[in-house]
Amino acid sequence: MGPPGDWSAVTPERWSRGWRRLALATGMLVFPLVTVAGIAEYAHGTDALVGYAIVAGFCCCCALAGASAARPARTPFRVLLGAMSVLFLAALPYARTDAFFLCAVIVSLAAVFVRRHVAPAVAACALASLVVPCLVRSWHDGPGWGQALAIVFTALTVYAFSEIARANRSLVEARAEVARLASEAERARIARDLHDLLGHSLTAITVKSGLARRLAAGEASRALPEITEVEQLTRQALAEVRAAVSGYREGTLANELARGRELLRASGITADLPTATDMVDPAHQELLGWAVREGLTNVARHARAGRCTVTLSASEVDIRDDGVGGPSGVGVPPGDGNGLSGLRERVAAAGGRVEAGPVGPRGWRLRVSLEETAATLP
Repeated sequence: MGPPGDWSAVTPERWSRGWRRLALATGMLVFPLVTVAGIAEYAHGTDALVGYAIVAGFCCCCALAGASAARPARTPFRVLLGAMSVLFLAALPYARTDAFFLCAVIVSLAAVFVRRHVAPAVAACALASLVVPCLVRSWHDGPGWGQALAIVFTALTVYAFSEIARANRSLVEARAEVARLASEAERARIARDLHDLLGHSLTAITVKSGLARRLAAGEASRALPEITEVEQLTRQALAEVRAAVSGYREGTLANELARGRELLRASGITADLPTATDMVDPAHQELLGWAVREGLTNVARHARAGRCTVTLSASEVDIRDDGVGGPSGVGVPPGDGNGLSGLRERVAAAGGRVEAGPVGPRGWRLRVSLEETAATLP
């Protein structure tokens, strides 16, 4: 978020989403206006003023509910939704059947932000708009077919709108993830080319320069200082290439979690992975990234699991799945395998330990813990 007045922080997606929400909220004002028309028809004098006040309070609660729905805490939204329901009931004596248009606003908000039990609520409100006018004989009204249709179709329209908005957000996130993965693949290709081509050439030049320097050392030749300088330059260039390749190939913990999430998703496994790695000691990020890569690869290949959970702390990672591994050892491959053995060597060199084995009632666990002062393997 930028400072107030910073238009660079307003992305096209946020602008579009805000415009659509404003248009939808403005369209919802039609229903309170129809209710006001009903009050003008059925109530007079003080009763009409009370009915208008109820509708005004309903509109205020609706605006506050829309504003609070974007916040993480849902309690204020539910309180306001309850207040709108009470005001709808209070408007019934003044607007009669037309008060059920307020009910259309309530179920529409619930269809977007609550969702649970929305279908029964919509059906109950539509049924009430048909039955209540017939039960209250003093209204002299028949079933509110128009109100029932408004409740059902408004709720369906708003629900469809919210689903389209969610799909658009998921698409934007997926496109960003694809772009990030493509960038990482390009970085890996560049690192491989640097290592295979330029690194090999610089290594050969360094070796030959060292040999020429040793051969010229026994002679009083002016070429010796030049050869020595060439050797130093090639060694420096080789060190810089290796440093660049290491930077491109760095397997950070955040990248490994992102790759693992995609791998588990492609394998049909529900991934319960952390989205932040700030709690992990920076000195342990690379080594724990290797542990996450090895653990999630094994889950995708061998576990036949339905869910995988990764837990992080400052110097520890814990990977669990609910696959075929278990106390009986069914489905557990014999031995650790090359990947797990290599991980044990890396962790042991860093002063940590690896725990791998089945857990009850079913599943497998890989836990890598490092000492607080341990340094990662270069």
